[in-house]
Amino acid sequence: MISQIFILSSKGDHLIYKDFRGEASKDSINVFYERVTALSGDQTPVVMAHKDLHFIHVKQGGLYWVASTKTNPSPFTIIEFLNRLAALTKDYCGSLSEKSVRMNFALIYELLDEMVDFGYIQTTSTDILKNFIQTEAVSSKPFSLFDLSNVGLFGAETQQSKVAPSVAASRPIMSSRGEQGGKNEIFVDVIERLSVVIGSKGVLMKSDIQGEIRIKCFLPTSSEMRIGLNEELSIGKSQLKGYSSAVRVDECRFHQAVKLDEFDTFRILKVCPSQGEQTVMQYQLCDELPCAPPFQLFPSVQKDYVNRVLIFLKLRCDLPPKSTALNVSITVPVPKGSVSMSQELSSPDQTAELQPKNKALLWEIPRFPGGAQLSALFKVDVPGLSSASLLEVGPVSMSFELAKQTCSGLQIRFLRLAPSQTGLSQRWVRYVTHSDSYTIRI
Repeated sequence: MISQIFILSSKGDHLIYKDFRGEASKDSINVFYERVTALSGDQTPVVMAHKDLHFIHVKQGGLYWVASTKTNPSPFTIIEFLNRLAALTKDYCGSLSEKSVRMNFALIYELLDEMVDFGYIQTTSTDILKNFIQTEAVSSKPFSLFDLSNVGLFGAETQQSKVAPSVAASRPIMSSRGEQGGKNEIFVDVIERLSVVIGSKGVLMKSDIQGEIRIKCFLPTSSEMRIGLNEELSIGKSQLKGYSSAVRVDECRFHQAVKLDEFDTFRILKVCPSQGEQTVMQYQLCDELPCAPPFQLFPSVQKDYVNRVLIFLKLRCDLPPKSTALNVSITVPVPKGSVSMSQELSSPDQTAELQPKNKALLWEIPRFPGGAQLSALFKVDVPGLSSASLLEVGPVSMSFELAKQTCSGLQIRFLRLAPSQTGLSQRWVRYVTHSDSYTIRI
């Protein structure tokens, strides 16, 4: 049973507040924000208590989505509801940000009125809600270089607009009465998150791939869609292990609406997608990387003069020549007490800075073509430098995005809609790999 729901910005601004039962005062918003900001560490507890009031929250789109209760409901139920509320807000508003919430506050209040009655959850189904929601979404302005809130799936507009329009998937879903306002489109995204640990000698020590197939549907009516995956896809650790031609995952999970009667034989998923965004398949591959790691680092650390450390990094991108890594960021821990740094970078579009508070240096590369090699020399001044201080350098951590690339090799063979679908519809398939944790030991 939910007493209150409120949405706060990262600075604590009150964006949405709904009291369903009158059990708690509005001051509970300030109590929650003071509690959540007073805690140290990057991840705050999802569930917190203040006297007889319990706070359950998630953080999405840079916003706090909070539910308060005086009873003892299942925290997992409330967390799932808050995640679903954030997803519905994104579907109906087009994007998930402080700006979109402020512009569509009336729409969000109407969603809450239909989803929750006197603290009891009624529905989170898009198909049901679209019959009752009357408020039209207010769309944000088109993409601007001065407003990066509308960047696409891959984090940069660059060449992706030639393949799959990035802003097109960031518009509100159409209601049952306003279908003429947008195109009939469906987006299928294959998104993977890569975790890798590479030893000091360049040997791959650990790897993990977490992937999902996500659909965002702008079709006015729900019709069956067939998604064909790799025919040679095998599932399980024992099947075809060691055969380079086969695409393998250790395990996979499917959305409850997916029909699997043709999956075992033909690797075809059948689903009737609702308007909005949903994940139809999740998969995982552990302790095996079908391709070479996308980056190799060749570091050198030595002491120069009395109080200076020389850090030379040579970074090689092992992607195919036509591929490009975007938003590459390299973080190198440095000895504590580092006060200043000078650098020599191999190209003018790179940037680097010393972050004394984090005891690290940050090297950023906006675009890194496959097959290229870049280098950087950092001269870090450390008062009272000793030989033991050199051991504080490393390990190196990286973050990046690989557009049009999957490390597991999973591909969409075809995407077909049932003949009953009226009108022309555009279908887009996009691939992207994000670094979840990419660590290289020095």
